[in-house]
Amino acid sequence: MKSFALIFLVVICGMGGLGQKLKPKKRSNGEEIHFRTKTKDVCTMSISGDEEMNVRIECKSQGMSYWCEFTGKPSVCRSFRNNPKIYWNRIAMELRKLPHACESTEVLKTTMCQKAPTEALMKQIAAGMEPEDLANQDKSVQKTSTSMREAGKSPVKEIGKPPILPLIKATQHGQRSENETEAMKLAREHCWESLRDFCSYIIGFFRG
Repeated sequence: MKSFALIFLVVICGMGGLGQKLKPKKRSNGEEIHFRTKTKDVCTMSISGDEEMNVRIECKSQGMSYWCEFTGKPSVCRSFRNNPKIYWNRIAMELRKLPHACESTEVLKTTMCQKAPTEALMKQIAAGMEPEDLANQDKSVQKTSTSMREAGKSPVKEIGKPPILPLIKATQHGQRSENETEAMKLAREHCWESLRDFCSYIIGFFRG
């Protein structure tokens, strides 16, 4: 019975050790490494992926920003598998020696994996650059143009002389009314009642 228990413990311990050996080593994934280039560009290297790794480098220079992306399988390199953190730190050290982190960097090189297969190399797949605050400058220009157009459309009230023609008509009408009143008075004084309208018309016509 004791021998059976001893054999059972040996088997359990052996399985535990096997489980530890089969457990995959933790790799560097989702990390960021910050560095500066030879010309003081401020850069960030972001690392992602598992078997096939992806690296994105973003930098800010004087008045502009640029970026580049790399992909490869460094896991086929034994030195990378032993210590991926040292691998990426050495990549960053090589980038610090360059004036531009993306311009002439077709492959991320390090002495750790010189004898590894070519698929272990991190090769550049995309790159780009753009001026900083370009979009903000375009927006400010558009706002200025809109303000100028709105200012040009705003109505301007002109202060001028009042119209003369209605005033002349009103004056003429007043004079005509006065003439008609005088003509009626004279017609009442000098004409018969039956002819007063006719006399008033004739008197008004001659008086203007």
